[in-house]
Amino acid sequence: MEKRETIALDGRTQQRLYVLNHVLAAELTADEASRVLHLSVRQVRRLLDRYRADGAAGLVHGNRGRSPAHRTGDQLRDRLVELATTTYAGVNRAHLAELLVEREGLVVPARTLRRVLAEGSVAPVRTRRPPRHRSRRERMAREGQMVQTDGSRHQWFGPDHPYATLIGVVDDATSTVTGGTFRAAEDAAGYFTAFSQTATDYGLPGAVYSDRHGIFIAERNRPPTLTEQLTGKRSLTQVGRALDEAGIAWIGAHSAPAKGRVERTWGTFQDRLVVELRLEGITTIEDANAFLPRFLVRHNARFGVPAAEPEPAWRPWPKGLDAASVFCFHYPRRVARDATISWPDGPLALPRRAGGRSWAGRAVTLQERLDGSLWVSHDGLCLPLAPAPPDPITLRARDLSRLAEGREDLELELLSAMVEPSTSAKSATSKPGPDHPWRRYSLRGR
Repeated sequence: MEKRETIALDGRTQQRLYVLNHVLAAELTADEASRVLHLSVRQVRRLLDRYRADGAAGLVHGNRGRSPAHRTGDQLRDRLVELATTTYAGVNRAHLAELLVEREGLVVPARTLRRVLAEGSVAPVRTRRPPRHRSRRERMAREGQMVQTDGSRHQWFGPDHPYATLIGVVDDATSTVTGGTFRAAEDAAGYFTAFSQTATDYGLPGAVYSDRHGIFIAERNRPPTLTEQLTGKRSLTQVGRALDEAGIAWIGAHSAPAKGRVERTWGTFQDRLVVELRLEGITTIEDANAFLPRFLVRHNARFGVPAAEPEPAWRPWPKGLDAASVFCFHYPRRVARDATISWPDGPLALPRRAGGRSWAGRAVTLQERLDGSLWVSHDGLCLPLAPAPPDPITLRARDLSRLAEGREDLELELLSAMVEPSTSAKSATSKPGPDHPWRRYSLRGR
């Protein structure tokens, strides 16, 4: 049998694979995919042809693992690192490239020299200041192609009240705020609520653009484990799992200005929403969440812009899924022999299965939904859960002769109050008298 080589897909290749699958499913056009992948339409069609012919391996660049033909040799690399750390220590990279040509006869471009010294762990003399100007990215052409999300921590209820966090979702094409909620802090439940509102009122977006918060990506600075390397996929957070299950791509921004659409929305909210909350006399998160939908209607009418293409790109929910079951907390569990699963508040009982089949030993998913209800899902079946009945009491014979120390002291005090001390002492130590009925009975018997 021919052995097939296993190829790990990097993050960019995984994104291309995800987008191309949507193109093959007729959910995206090649033109839309080119905008998402930042490629030309011609290149997208080439990738589609390679994907149809060779599968996911066709998306891997053909030069992977090959050494470039014009690569600087190892001997010259060692020589450059040695000169930069001894003779020319403290010289900046551009000046060093000029000195190497003049004094050593080594013609090395300054860009190549920077890369070689960086790979040799030679720290630069001074770092360059990043450019101030950032090119503004064009909006997505269709509503629902991509949404931006973030949380804004602010004193929304005035300077005399504690901070709260407003979590919102903004459509990239129209600047429409599709969902939002106030929370005490930025957490997964807040993002679940905002995504659920967006999915219910509008539909599923193609991608979510956010910062690289730990809510979206688990331990981003940690090297991948062996399992993650073999699968080519990082471990997902609760929010990352929900987006993946709903078929929503996640794009992580490397700076706040990169997701400027939602950042500018926070500036508008901190200017207008704070005032309206004060005028309404709202000082609690619960009242603010009740007021927010009315504010969003007026805000979207005032600041929303039409999309470049009128046809929206919102997707309907896949069959068998809904927002309540996806945008919630999922926990894998193993069913015990008595058809219960463990839970911090006590074991939960699973309902009877159809056909009388047993739950024992099966791997299920426990869902803790936003309304506090608990559900279990298995093989496409989703059922509500209830607390399991308590364990039956095992009856055993009780030893009543051993009283608790406090109870024994209380009974002794009662006995001492009812019986005189001298009488009780005498009855405990003296023998029966000659006229005692016992003695008369014994004399009569003789």
